Amino acid sequence: MNDRENIIAGIKNTREEINIACEKSGRNRSEVKLLLATKTVSADRIRIAIEAGERLIGENRVQEYSEKFEAIKDLNCERHFIGHLQTNKIKEVLKYVSCIQSVDRIELAEKLDSRLQFEGRSINIFVQINTSFEESKFGIPPEEAFALIKKINNLDTLKIKGLMTIGLFSDDEVLVKKSYHLLREIKDKAIAEGLIAKDCSELSMGMSNDLEWAIAEGATMVRVGSAIFGRRN
Repeated sequence: MNDRENIIAGIKNTREEINIACEKSGRNRSEVKLLLATKTVSADRIRIAIEAGERLIGENRVQEYSEKFEAIKDLNCERHFIGHLQTNKIKEVLKYVSCIQSVDRIELAEKLDSRLQFEGRSINIFVQINTSFEESKFGIPPEEAFALIKKINNLDTLKIKGLMTIGLFSDDEVLVKKSYHLLREIKDKAIAEGLIAKDCSELSMGMSNDLEWAIAEGATMVRVGSAIFGRRN
Protein backbone atom coordinates (compact mmCIF):
# COMPACT_ATOMS: atom_id res chain seq x y z
CA MET A 1 0.00 0.00 0.00
CA ASN A 2 1.08 3.59 -0.57
CA ASP A 3 1.24 6.22 2.17
CA ARG A 4 -2.32 7.47 1.63
CA GLU A 5 -3.70 3.96 1.78
CA ASN A 6 -1.71 3.21 4.94
CA ILE A 7 -3.04 6.30 6.71
CA ILE A 8 -6.65 5.64 5.70
CA ALA A 9 -6.29 2.00 6.78
CA GLY A 10 -4.83 3.16 10.09
CA ILE A 11 -7.83 5.42 10.68
CA LYS A 12 -10.25 2.62 9.80
CA ASN A 13 -8.50 0.14 12.10
CA THR A 14 -8.35 2.65 14.96
CA ARG A 15 -12.02 3.48 14.68
CA GLU A 16 -12.86 -0.23 14.65
CA GLU A 17 -10.74 -0.67 17.78
CA ILE A 18 -12.63 2.19 19.44
CA ASN A 19 -15.95 0.63 18.46
CA ILE A 20 -14.94 -2.74 19.91
CA ALA A 21 -13.67 -1.12 23.12
CA CYS A 22 -16.94 0.80 23.54
CA GLU A 23 -18.96 -2.36 22.97
CA LYS A 24 -16.91 -4.29 25.53
CA SER A 25 -17.37 -1.59 28.16
CA GLY A 26 -21.04 -0.98 27.42
CA ARG A 27 -20.51 2.54 26.17
CA ASN A 28 -22.01 4.43 23.25
CA ARG A 29 -19.52 4.90 20.42
CA SER A 30 -20.55 8.55 20.12
CA GLU A 31 -19.09 9.21 23.58
CA VAL A 32 -15.48 8.81 22.41
CA LYS A 33 -13.68 11.27 20.13
CA LEU A 34 -10.56 10.47 18.14
CA LEU A 35 -7.79 13.05 18.26
CA LEU A 36 -4.96 12.59 15.77
CA ALA A 37 -1.63 13.13 17.51
CA THR A 38 0.44 14.69 14.75
CA LYS A 39 3.85 15.12 16.38
CA THR A 40 6.53 14.79 13.65
CA VAL A 41 3.81 14.13 11.02
CA SER A 42 4.20 16.22 7.87
CA ALA A 43 1.51 18.63 6.72
CA ASP A 44 0.88 16.54 3.60
CA ARG A 45 0.18 13.44 5.69
CA ILE A 46 -2.08 15.38 8.07
CA ARG A 47 -4.01 16.59 5.03
CA ILE A 48 -4.64 12.98 3.95
CA ALA A 49 -6.23 12.20 7.33
CA ILE A 50 -8.39 15.34 7.42
CA GLU A 51 -9.56 14.85 3.86
CA ALA A 52 -10.49 11.29 4.87
CA GLY A 53 -12.95 12.74 7.37
CA GLU A 54 -11.05 13.32 10.62
CA ARG A 55 -11.66 16.66 12.32
CA LEU A 56 -9.46 16.83 15.42
CA ILE A 57 -5.67 17.13 15.59
CA GLY A 58 -3.22 17.78 18.41
CA GLU A 59 0.41 18.87 18.40
CA ASN A 60 2.97 18.51 21.18
CA ARG A 61 5.25 21.32 20.08
CA VAL A 62 4.39 24.93 19.29
CA GLN A 63 7.15 25.04 16.67
CA GLU A 64 5.47 22.28 14.69
CA TYR A 65 2.19 24.20 14.53
CA SER A 66 4.15 27.22 13.33
CA GLU A 67 5.97 25.22 10.66
CA LYS A 68 2.87 23.41 9.36
CA PHE A 69 0.19 26.05 9.75
CA GLU A 70 0.38 27.69 6.33
CA ALA A 71 0.18 24.30 4.60
CA ILE A 72 -2.95 23.17 6.47
CA LYS A 73 -4.74 26.39 7.44
CA ASP A 74 -7.42 25.78 4.79
CA LEU A 75 -8.43 22.47 6.37
CA ASN A 76 -11.67 22.24 8.34
CA CYS A 77 -10.43 20.80 11.63
CA GLU A 78 -10.20 21.58 15.32
CA ARG A 79 -6.66 22.11 16.62
CA HIS A 80 -5.56 21.31 20.18
CA PHE A 81 -2.22 21.67 21.93
CA ILE A 82 -1.40 18.49 23.86
CA GLY A 83 2.24 18.94 24.89
CA HIS A 84 3.99 20.67 27.77
CA LEU A 85 3.54 24.42 27.29
CA GLN A 86 6.28 26.82 28.30
CA THR A 87 5.06 30.25 29.31
CA ASN A 88 7.26 31.96 26.73
CA LYS A 89 5.35 30.11 23.97
CA ILE A 90 1.88 31.30 25.00
CA LYS A 91 1.57 34.15 22.50
CA GLU A 92 2.63 31.85 19.66
CA VAL A 93 0.42 28.86 20.49
CA LEU A 94 -2.68 31.02 20.80
CA LYS A 95 -2.37 31.82 17.07
CA TYR A 96 -3.14 28.23 16.16
CA VAL A 97 -5.31 26.38 18.67
CA SER A 98 -8.81 26.46 20.16
CA CYS A 99 -7.94 24.25 23.14
CA ILE A 100 -4.91 23.67 25.36
CA GLN A 101 -4.99 20.25 27.03
CA SER A 102 -1.90 20.64 29.18
CA VAL A 103 -2.61 23.32 31.77
CA ASP A 104 -0.88 21.95 34.86
CA ARG A 105 0.22 24.89 37.00
CA ILE A 106 -1.19 28.20 38.16
CA GLU A 107 1.69 30.23 36.68
CA LEU A 108 0.77 28.97 33.20
CA ALA A 109 -2.95 29.54 33.79
CA GLU A 110 -2.41 33.12 34.98
CA LYS A 111 -0.13 34.01 32.07
CA LEU A 112 -2.60 32.48 29.60
CA ASP A 113 -5.35 34.54 31.21
CA SER A 114 -3.29 37.71 30.99
CA ARG A 115 -2.56 37.22 27.30
CA LEU A 116 -6.15 36.27 26.49
CA GLN A 117 -7.44 39.35 28.30
CA PHE A 118 -5.12 41.43 26.15
CA GLU A 119 -6.50 39.71 23.03
CA GLY A 120 -10.08 40.02 24.26
CA ARG A 121 -11.01 36.37 24.00
CA SER A 122 -11.20 33.07 25.88
CA ILE A 123 -10.02 29.52 25.24
CA ASN A 124 -10.99 25.99 26.21
CA ILE A 125 -8.55 24.06 28.37
CA PHE A 126 -8.04 20.69 30.01
CA VAL A 127 -6.28 20.40 33.36
CA GLN A 128 -3.42 17.92 33.05
CA ILE A 129 -2.98 15.63 36.06
CA ASN A 130 -0.10 13.21 36.61
CA THR A 131 -2.10 10.15 37.65
CA SER A 132 0.75 7.73 36.93
CA PHE A 133 2.96 9.51 39.52
CA GLU A 134 5.96 9.25 37.18
CA GLU A 135 8.59 11.95 37.63
CA SER A 136 9.24 11.94 33.88
CA LYS A 137 5.70 13.09 33.12
CA PHE A 138 4.18 16.54 33.39
CA GLY A 139 0.87 17.25 35.10
CA ILE A 140 -0.15 18.51 38.51
CA PRO A 141 -0.11 15.90 41.30
CA PRO A 142 -3.60 14.52 41.99
CA GLU A 143 -3.66 15.85 45.54
CA GLU A 144 -3.16 19.41 44.21
CA ALA A 145 -5.65 19.20 41.35
CA PHE A 146 -8.69 20.64 43.12
CA ALA A 147 -6.77 23.68 44.35
CA LEU A 148 -5.62 24.38 40.79
CA ILE A 149 -9.12 23.93 39.37
CA LYS A 150 -10.51 26.38 41.94
CA LYS A 151 -7.93 28.99 40.96
CA ILE A 152 -8.58 28.49 37.24
CA ASN A 153 -12.31 28.94 37.85
CA ASN A 154 -11.51 32.51 38.94
CA LEU A 155 -9.88 33.28 35.58
CA ASP A 156 -12.59 34.43 33.17
CA THR A 157 -10.74 33.61 29.95
CA LEU A 158 -10.06 29.93 30.69
CA LYS A 159 -12.95 27.51 30.19
CA ILE A 160 -12.32 24.06 31.68
CA LYS A 161 -13.65 21.38 29.32
CA GLY A 162 -12.21 18.41 31.16
CA LEU A 163 -9.14 16.63 32.49
CA MET A 164 -6.16 15.06 30.73
CA THR A 165 -3.50 12.56 31.68
CA ILE A 166 -0.73 10.55 30.06
CA GLY A 167 -1.14 6.97 31.18
CA LEU A 168 1.51 4.79 32.70
CA PHE A 169 3.77 3.42 29.96
CA SER A 170 3.40 -0.26 30.73
CA ASP A 171 1.99 -3.51 29.39
CA ASP A 172 0.43 -4.19 32.79
CA GLU A 173 -3.31 -3.68 32.26
CA VAL A 174 -4.05 -3.37 35.97
CA LEU A 175 -1.49 -0.63 36.54
CA VAL A 176 -2.40 1.32 33.41
CA LYS A 177 -6.10 1.18 34.18
CA LYS A 178 -5.36 2.34 37.72
CA SER A 179 -3.92 5.62 36.43
CA TYR A 180 -6.96 6.16 34.20
CA HIS A 181 -9.41 5.19 36.93
CA LEU A 182 -7.87 7.81 39.19
CA LEU A 183 -8.51 10.54 36.62
CA ARG A 184 -12.15 9.48 36.39
CA GLU A 185 -12.43 9.54 40.19
CA ILE A 186 -11.01 13.07 40.27
CA LYS A 187 -13.51 14.14 37.60
CA ASP A 188 -16.45 12.62 39.48
CA LYS A 189 -15.41 14.30 42.73
CA ALA A 190 -14.87 17.64 40.99
CA ILE A 191 -18.40 17.45 39.55
CA ALA A 192 -19.86 16.48 42.92
CA GLU A 193 -18.16 19.47 44.55
CA GLY A 194 -19.32 21.85 41.82
CA LEU A 195 -15.82 22.59 40.54
CA ILE A 196 -16.55 21.55 36.96
CA ALA A 197 -19.85 21.29 35.13
CA LYS A 198 -21.17 17.86 34.23
CA ASP A 199 -21.32 18.85 30.55
CA CYS A 200 -17.71 20.08 30.65
CA SER A 201 -16.11 16.93 32.03
CA GLU A 202 -14.26 15.29 29.16
CA LEU A 203 -11.47 12.84 29.90
CA SER A 204 -8.60 12.98 27.43
CA MET A 205 -6.65 9.78 28.05
CA GLY A 206 -5.45 6.77 26.14
CA MET A 207 -3.13 6.44 23.16
CA SER A 208 -2.39 3.92 20.41
CA ASN A 209 -1.22 1.15 22.73
CA ASP A 210 -3.82 1.38 25.50
CA LEU A 211 -6.94 3.07 24.18
CA GLU A 212 -9.12 0.04 25.01
CA TRP A 213 -8.15 0.28 28.69
CA ALA A 214 -8.70 4.06 28.70
CA ILE A 215 -12.16 3.71 27.16
CA ALA A 216 -13.07 1.07 29.75
CA GLU A 217 -12.21 3.65 32.43
CA GLY A 218 -14.28 6.45 30.88
CA ALA A 219 -12.13 8.21 28.25
CA THR A 220 -14.11 10.58 26.06
CA MET A 221 -11.13 11.42 23.86
CA VAL A 222 -8.22 9.21 22.83
CA ARG A 223 -5.02 10.63 21.33
CA VAL A 224 -3.71 8.37 18.58
CA GLY A 225 -0.63 8.90 16.44
CA SER A 226 1.51 5.88 15.61
CA ALA A 227 -1.42 3.53 14.94
CA ILE A 228 -2.47 5.87 12.13
CA PHE A 229 0.70 7.53 10.88
CA GLY A 230 3.23 4.80 11.73
CA ARG A 231 6.02 4.85 14.27
CA ARG A 232 7.92 8.09 14.68
CA ASN A 233 11.56 8.28 13.74
